[in-house]
Amino acid sequence: MAAPATSGDSITAMSAEPAARVPSSAYLLGLTDGDLDLLAWAGLGEAGADAVARLRADEDLLERLLGSPEVLDAVFGAEDDPDRGPLVRASPFLVFAVAMQRTLQELGDVRYVPEWIGPRQRIPVLEDGSLRAFFVERDRRLFLVELLSSYTRVVSGSTWRQTPRGRRRQRFSELDLMRLAGLLDALPEEHHAGVHRRLGDLSLFLSGVFPDHTAGRLFRPIDLQRLGRAAAVRQGSGETLGEALETHGGVGLLEVLGSRWYRLAAGALAPTSVAAVRLGGIADRFVQARRALNLITDRHLFPVRGGWLPAP
Repeated sequence: MAAPATSGDSITAMSAEPAARVPSSAYLLGLTDGDLDLLAWAGLGEAGADAVARLRADEDLLERLLGSPEVLDAVFGAEDDPDRGPLVRASPFLVFAVAMQRTLQELGDVRYVPEWIGPRQRIPVLEDGSLRAFFVERDRRLFLVELLSSYTRVVSGSTWRQTPRGRRRQRFSELDLMRLAGLLDALPEEHHAGVHRRLGDLSLFLSGVFPDHTAGRLFRPIDLQRLGRAAAVRQGSGETLGEALETHGGVGLLEVLGSRWYRLAAGALAPTSVAAVRLGGIADRFVQARRALNLITDRHLFPVRGGWLPAP
């Protein structure tokens, strides 16, 4: 269950630069010892230190197990039992890594995938390889796993802002798009990159995991102005946001804004840094990332998401 954490200084934890990932040990950085025990037991039929050591030494084997039906059943198979739900037996990282890796395996031989086109509306579309190409890159899968894991705990709190009427308390929540964007006016510029990063994350999370809710959300003209300013949309080009909202609802709007926020976060970093390249790559493929999360949610997360991902 998502649990709020409150702190007046918690916004400083919204780092614009995630830790660099070494491809050969990427999953091991996120998995706990308990996760490895579960993987060894479910995937290899073994247990103990020797089995865990085998997984630590062979990440190709580890990735194969993450995508196996046996591990999927071990993690998600008792979703109706509150005492054996996914997060009782596994860390959030493992839960989402299994869903991600299994979806990659399932894409291997399908010709059509369900495409979200509106609230409670899915149509089969030809898989032209674009989704498969997105999933094949390990770092993109890791990015989405880390994104989902980060929302099992919600950061909220307040900060102080100097106004013509004196200092005023301004609340924020990682799940409140408008309040999160409002932090850009309250915080010094050196913290803006972290807020931009988290705004991009929230856009992807809402449009990817809760597209039905996001599509129907009402945005007022003043909201579009504020969000456009937070995304550095040039004055006079506000109709772009309005057109995106009118054509594809809140999902279309967040596709435009989320991509821009990731670019702003990447632009605050050294251009050749791992984090800048990573964020820039997601910005370039924001729609594919959103579609990937739609697919993962529909296939594996929908029955259990309400229990351990916070509703918008």
